[in-house]
Amino acid sequence: MRAIVIDAQPKLRGDYPDPHPAAGESLVRVRMAGICGTDLELVRGYMEYRGVPGHEFVGEVAESADAKLVGKRVVGEINAACGRCDACIVGMGRHCLNRSVLGILARDGAFADYLTLPDINLIPVPERMPDELAVFTEPAAAAYEIFEQTYIGRNEKILVLGDGRLGALVGLVLWAEGYAAVAGGHHEHKLSLLAGMGVKVALEDQLKPGFDVVVDCTGSSAGFNRAIALVRPRGRLILKSTAAAGAQMNLAAVVVNEITVTGSRCGRFAPALEAIASGKIDPRPLISALYPLEEAVEAFAAAADPANFKVLLKIS
Repeated sequence: MRAIVIDAQPKLRGDYPDPHPAAGESLVRVRMAGICGTDLELVRGYMEYRGVPGHEFVGEVAESADAKLVGKRVVGEINAACGRCDACIVGMGRHCLNRSVLGILARDGAFADYLTLPDINLIPVPERMPDELAVFTEPAAAAYEIFEQTYIGRNEKILVLGDGRLGALVGLVLWAEGYAAVAGGHHEHKLSLLAGMGVKVALEDQLKPGFDVVVDCTGSSAGFNRAIALVRPRGRLILKSTAAAGAQMNLAAVVVNEITVTGSRCGRFAPALEAIASGKIDPRPLISALYPLEEAVEAFAAAADPANFKVLLKIS
């Protein structure tokens, strides 16, 4: 099959081995996939990953032992858990010690003609939802994960730091759920687009300290230090960034100001898919470009351009 493979640099192969689903898994023909910040970090060496990247996708089940799934258009939770370890037993399969993660850890991903995932991970997409919307389910789920991890009061001052792909979605979700968050970033054209979608925005260099909650979506190793400078004493910092590069940081401010730091990663797909299906959030204005799989190397370059928001790959 065709696939984009990370081996020092992403490259297109036309002879990559076809995947074969294990027991309890389905073979999914990928229709569309999104390039995210984590994919770019994988190219830079994050997780020392080698294989097919891509974890934001919408596809169609080509083969499955579950006849009800065959032919269904689906999205898929990206963590494939063992179901037996201590984390799985207490319902934390996303933190399974033996898990594989689609396109990130020990499992080839969505930048290919086909992928495999456990049947239990697959969620049917409403018939009338276009692929361009369904492909946003995974990053929207990451935004909704914030509500599962921490309580945020309606009257609290909230900052989403970073005006990139994930920062934009987190800002949209917070506003859609009735929170008056501010999206802060360096790019005026991106902030202008977000403002047109109803999100309150501010240039990063105009931000003043004192936020109750700061969500770091900078994707930068320097983002943590800037977030610490902007959150109030006894405030909360939610880390969404993953970066291959290390960062120098002084944790004294975290201790002295008694700041609560929460790492935040994947989220459940159900609330995200429901919000998209209902029209509560519509991230399609964030699409900057759509490339065929054959032009995936160019698509990666476009995704790495700070001028762009979301770059999608049309697979089939």
